[in-house]
Amino acid sequence: MSASASASDTPRIAAGTPAFRRTNRALFFGGFSTFALLYCVQPLMPVLSHQFALTPAQSSLVLSVSTAALAFSLLLSSALSERLGRKPMMVAAMALAAALTVLCALARNYPQLLVLRATLGLVLGGMPAVAMAYLGEEIEPASLGLSMGLYISGSAFGGMSGRLLTSLLSDHFSWRVALAVMGVAGLLAAWDFWRGLPASRHFTPARGGWRAMRDGCRRHLTDAGLPLLFALAFLLMGSFVSLYNYIAYRLLAAPYGLSQTSVGLISLLYLLGIYSSVWAGRLADRLGRRGVLWRVMGLMLAGLLLTLSQALPLIVAGVALFSFGFFATHSVASSWVGRRAVAPRALASALYLFFYYLGSSVVGSATGMVWARGGWPGVVAVLGAALGGALLIALRLRQLTPLAPAATALAPG
Repeated sequence: MSASASASDTPRIAAGTPAFRRTNRALFFGGFSTFALLYCVQPLMPVLSHQFALTPAQSSLVLSVSTAALAFSLLLSSALSERLGRKPMMVAAMALAAALTVLCALARNYPQLLVLRATLGLVLGGMPAVAMAYLGEEIEPASLGLSMGLYISGSAFGGMSGRLLTSLLSDHFSWRVALAVMGVAGLLAAWDFWRGLPASRHFTPARGGWRAMRDGCRRHLTDAGLPLLFALAFLLMGSFVSLYNYIAYRLLAAPYGLSQTSVGLISLLYLLGIYSSVWAGRLADRLGRRGVLWRVMGLMLAGLLLTLSQALPLIVAGVALFSFGFFATHSVASSWVGRRAVAPRALASALYLFFYYLGSSVVGSATGMVWARGGWPGVVAVLGAALGGALLIALRLRQLTPLAPAATALAPG
């Protein structure tokens, strides 16, 4: 019996089983580590601005170079994982990124720090798209929304924890101590991930090399729905990162004058994403993605507008609503990619995340120039335009014709 035939005869992992719990525990902490290491530098931007005499736009490069490198490395990593396997790629990505974070703590100057952060982005490409492909292959369709939501909730928890811990440690020690601690924690997470994640049972090594990758890109980019989801990823992630990049500068300055630790506490709002991503995943499994996506996206726009207030409680409430809506939207859109894409599925996930992190890099840095010229109202105007465009895309996705069941091994989006 061939490997592919044997894999097709093996039942996929269903919710409620021990394998489901092991898988989602491992990928929860995999997402946690990945996004803690990627975004731990975000609250340090004002600190780096002061130490290295940088503008906000220049300081944002410490995050933007990582997300840009990650975006381009995703495509290569997804192709390698089609030949080498999912789990080895993910374990290597987590371990190398953790080691590079420790080295970032030893950087002698800002250019050296940027080189290390760019390298970190390159190696992290072996985690996000491959994780989405692993779930799409191993989890039964009826449980995929929940499983993807749990993975994204781990990502939200990691992003929150990374930001919060580096804020606290940099306030009481230094940014170097903060990054060293994050790196060591990442190494421990990589070891636990390697030990706990079940081996792939439905993975079949791909053949064809770069030609297969080129053909796969063409197939995904000519699909009626996937390019819309890719554009959505660009706009939504660019908006999300921009808001968190520059809300810190606003709250550190007059009239608020908050401390670095107090601003870092804003990251606790990521806890809402842990809930909303799972909630939206369950809701999409029950009601369908096309009816849920545009509604949860409207929460982001409402939260953004609320941040125009001068009252600190309303600003925090706006960021909370924005964060809740973002993680819910990302959960629905990413699981839609997993359910709609045909082989090579890892490449479809990589393309989605390529545009996702490209939006983080491009919009995140460009908004720094808007902040310098137009302050917070200028930032809200740009992000409001981006979200308006994303909402139009979501409404267009409502009209999308579902794939015939025979077109994909998974249920249609």
